[in-house]
Amino acid sequence: MNTIRNFLILIGLFCTVIIAILLSVITGPVEISLIEILTGIMQDTTHSQILFDIRLPRAIAASLVGAGLACAGAAMQTLFRNDLADPYTLGTSAGGAVGVSLAIITGAVLLVPIAAFCGAIGSAFLVYLLAAQKRRLSTGNLLLTGIAVSMFFSSVVSVCLVFSGKNMHQIMFWLMGGLWNASWADIPLLLITLIPAGILALFSRDLNIMSCGEAETRTLGIDPEKTKLLLLAVSAGITGLVVSVSGSIGFIGLVSPHIMRIITGPDHRVLIPASLGCGALLLVCADTISRTWLGDLPVGIVTAFFGAPFFLMLIRRRSDL
Repeated sequence: MNTIRNFLILIGLFCTVIIAILLSVITGPVEISLIEILTGIMQDTTHSQILFDIRLPRAIAASLVGAGLACAGAAMQTLFRNDLADPYTLGTSAGGAVGVSLAIITGAVLLVPIAAFCGAIGSAFLVYLLAAQKRRLSTGNLLLTGIAVSMFFSSVVSVCLVFSGKNMHQIMFWLMGGLWNASWADIPLLLITLIPAGILALFSRDLNIMSCGEAETRTLGIDPEKTKLLLLAVSAGITGLVVSVSGSIGFIGLVSPHIMRIITGPDHRVLIPASLGCGALLLVCADTISRTWLGDLPVGIVTAFFGAPFFLMLIRRRSDL
């Protein structure tokens, strides 16, 4: 019965994401008829450009960014065996912000996505080098090192903001996260994030055992260090790709796996695809709300505004069980 129930949940999530994308592309200051979309006949050239050049790639990008953040969040929560971990625990967001700040200050605006990706990956790699001791990776050391590196990079970003002059608003908008510039060119890059998600799905059994603790993992013949490295690499890779397109968007990677863990349970065979669907749905809805009713407010602000109290409610509910 649980298998059928989880299968129906996954199908329902997938269908809901499709509906959310469809509603997103017809919603906005310029109304586009659903009949026009379903029939493929666009009576107005302007409507066609708005639909295919602006709204559709943005909605698809939002779904992929949300799915990527949720997958990275699920990996981090498994690595630390803590529901409060998120994709930015290893300082990837702060590292990406440093890369973006330096690119903007030096005038290399076209290199901002590359700088963000390199900064995020570089931060995770630095945390790993500092935390690993004698080829063993303590999750406690990893967490503390991630916090320290994140604080250090945040201070570097603050220095960049002080000396950025007229470019300060560009850095600030990246820090707040948004999908204003999403285009079809970003979609292939974001689709790459589905590959690490597939890798995690293949290692679902190992991840399930890893969730029980290192002692049980070793007893059952699984190398916990390799599993930790896998989770670290997956989270860093996905987060680096995502922030290079959308900037820093919080709470999606934290809330989505937590919600689905409550609904579907801790089995990673279901948790990973369910988290992807939940993350995609949440970010598409948040971006639609931002674009339609909040004057295109940075979506990172929207996710924090709604995500923080919602997550507090989930924690309260869990503590009452």
